[in-house]
Amino acid sequence: MIALVTGATSGIGKSTAEIFAKNGYDVIVTGRREKRLAELRKQLEAKYKIKVHSLCFDIRKLPEVEKAIASLTNEFKKIDVLVNNAGLAAGLSAIQDGNIDHWERMIDTNIKGLLYITRQVSKLMIENKKGHIINVGSIAGKEAYANGNVYCGTKHAVDALNKGMRIDLLPHGIKVSAVNPGMVETEFSVVRFDGDESRAKKVYDGFQPLTPDDVAETIYWMASRPAHVNINDVIIMPSAQANSTTVKRNS
Repeated sequence: MIALVTGATSGIGKSTAEIFAKNGYDVIVTGRREKRLAELRKQLEAKYKIKVHSLCFDIRKLPEVEKAIASLTNEFKKIDVLVNNAGLAAGLSAIQDGNIDHWERMIDTNIKGLLYITRQVSKLMIENKKGHIINVGSIAGKEAYANGNVYCGTKHAVDALNKGMRIDLLPHGIKVSAVNPGMVETEFSVVRFDGDESRAKKVYDGFQPLTPDDVAETIYWMASRPAHVNINDVIIMPSAQANSTTVKRNS
């Protein structure tokens, strides 16, 4: 069995690669940080005695995506699970004050990047007559919140694409699922605030957020259901979070 995990160099992606490796999958890990990919590959191979293939490319660039997938050996092209994890939030501004670079990074990564990799891998799954695509969305794809405009828009797009993929790939026997987390303590807020770690830390003050492992365990659970079962959609939240903006924090 082979799982391909995008955005595997940190956070949810790294935890997801590990849980699949722990359960005997060979793993393809992708990302832009080559050194981290190499370290992850070495770690997973040594700890779990499975095969790991790393692909370093920018998911926002179609030619790089096409070249990376085409470079896989026939063995690694037999992908059983694709986890579309690569994504980010950039900025937290009202629509009239939005940073265009932030907008384009989110749209190019969260929507176009997901589409680019899905197009390539779904063709392989159709040839192999099996597969499961799991899209990592967000609670931001289920509702909107102040100053989250474009990020929420990209994750609403993931929600719609998840439903569309499920319809389009159904005749080919390919499962499609989505997991939509609430607040998870990763590099997410550091990236959103352009590296401002003190501001990012305040996002998670006073309550226990989800961990990357919590989400990864849910992803693996979805992938490990019997052949006749498909989990279409899951929302996973910290117990202290009711929706995007309502959090019970310790005083």
